[in-house]
Amino acid sequence: MGAGPLSEGRSPNPREPFKTSRGKLPVSTITLSLFRASSAIQLHFIHHPAPREPVRTKMAPVSIKSVLISESVDPRCKALLQENGIRVTEKQQMSKDELIAEIKDYDGLVVRSATKVTADVINAASNLKIIGRAGTGVDNVDVDAATNKGIIVMNTPSGNTISAAELTCALLMSLSRNVPQAAMSMKQGNWDRKKFMGAELYGKVLGIVGLGRIGKEVASRMQSFQMRTIGYDPITPTEVSASWGVEQMELEELWPQCDYITVHTPLMPSTVGLLNDESFAKCKKGVKVVNCARGGIIDEDALLRALESGQCGGAGLDVFVEEPPKNRALVNHPNAISCPHLGASTKEAQARCGEDIALQIVDMVKGKKLVGAVNAQVLASTFSQESHLLIKLGEAIGAVLQSCSSSNKPFSQVKITTQGDGMKSSGGYMTSSVLVGLLNHESGCCPNLINVLSLAKESGIEVNQAHCATDEAADGVCTVEIEANGCSYKAVGAVHGGVPVLLELSNSVFRQPVRLTGNLLLFKAPASPQLLTSVAGVLATEGVEIESFSTPSDRSGDLWYCVGVSSLLRDLGALKSLVKESAQLAI
Repeated sequence: MGAGPLSEGRSPNPREPFKTSRGKLPVSTITLSLFRASSAIQLHFIHHPAPREPVRTKMAPVSIKSVLISESVDPRCKALLQENGIRVTEKQQMSKDELIAEIKDYDGLVVRSATKVTADVINAASNLKIIGRAGTGVDNVDVDAATNKGIIVMNTPSGNTISAAELTCALLMSLSRNVPQAAMSMKQGNWDRKKFMGAELYGKVLGIVGLGRIGKEVASRMQSFQMRTIGYDPITPTEVSASWGVEQMELEELWPQCDYITVHTPLMPSTVGLLNDESFAKCKKGVKVVNCARGGIIDEDALLRALESGQCGGAGLDVFVEEPPKNRALVNHPNAISCPHLGASTKEAQARCGEDIALQIVDMVKGKKLVGAVNAQVLASTFSQESHLLIKLGEAIGAVLQSCSSSNKPFSQVKITTQGDGMKSSGGYMTSSVLVGLLNHESGCCPNLINVLSLAKESGIEVNQAHCATDEAADGVCTVEIEANGCSYKAVGAVHGGVPVLLELSNSVFRQPVRLTGNLLLFKAPASPQLLTSVAGVLATEGVEIESFSTPSDRSGDLWYCVGVSSLLRDLGALKSLVKESAQLAI
């Protein structure tokens, strides 16, 4: 509470009681009677003692009560989820229509690679909050559709790392010694020692494109054969890969040096056809290639041409653009070794992936941590009481500005500035939480921390975020400025005593922080001794009680005031004759 005549005698310490000429009044309800015309209007100003320091607890971003498992995963997955109070249903080999009909009843969905979680499936899922992929990659999930609907997409980034790396090494060794072809020849009754002459891996150069978890493990294993390992990755720092014994370089430099090439990148526009006619032409004649990552990273038509010309001496393929491949020319080529997508097909990998996805979901639900989220990185730093209070602050500030600017839509620009060391790492989720508050009541909008940046972009809103260091007095302050139809609004807030508060609204600095909770009436009007009395009269006529009244410290010009009220007005037009602008909201 703050303001007006009461705030003059209030102790600057909100934990201290009010002071009067007769001494101290206990912290309690203070009643002030104002007489207007012949009727008495009673205003109830309630001073809320500052709450105790919040208990430092872990906080969960979402609640998951039921999960559908649509494919065969390790039984430990179901057991772990059930042990932690999550209801689990297993239904395998559902058609698309069956999945669409079933998914509406669940908070979570666990899949492997066979279930295609399309936009149609996602849009039919009214309660879905998380899609968990028990494995690496999420090619079978429409991540954009999930993000737009505010659904977390999660995979198990390390679950099949060892299995995929070992299969890669097996294919590299098989290519060097023609093991599968020799084995098949033996089964046919032949003894062709000269036909299957091979080459040692010792001293050869292995190019690793993609130096993530799997690329690192492949390098470690093939170095034991005394291979020289070189690589390329736009993200992994060169000093990090050097510590594994991998020398990084650009692709143009890498191609001509390699005797063997293996790819370990995600499939995205920049990696489709990474090995094509042009790059094969830059390689050594007879280079051998392996793909245990994603079909399409190696251009299959270009690979076939390179195999037929001898530019490529052999290919080990575990993945294809179309699975199973209908065009058998590449599979049937004598210098190609093919597998039916076996990268994660080990008992250990399946057990690990099934267990990992369950543990990741449970850790998130229990508010411990978030691992493997491919579209909700903003949530990773929201697992504390402090972060949840800041998220509430951001949403409340956004809601205040949304309410004040309701007559001047649409929004064109939003700038969020955090201040002080205490908010240095909060910029991501503070930006998203402010946008949630701003867009929460927009037509057709259901924003949350996951989808709100996409929604803002679709709405043409330019979003800027900044952080600045300040003195201790301004530590933990968030300033939000918006442009709406040519008009500017600004709000400044913080968390005081575990409660989000408003410090300033469009250059009106409040005498006391305004608690951002309950029903709030905001209005802009010239300073006047009769203002409170006049507004109170209108509210009393409407059956609304005033619970607090907050005034700006400045007393000149048009100012913003904040009134805590027992209920919202049915029609803000009742204040039209008294104020220039008005807004109301419930927080």
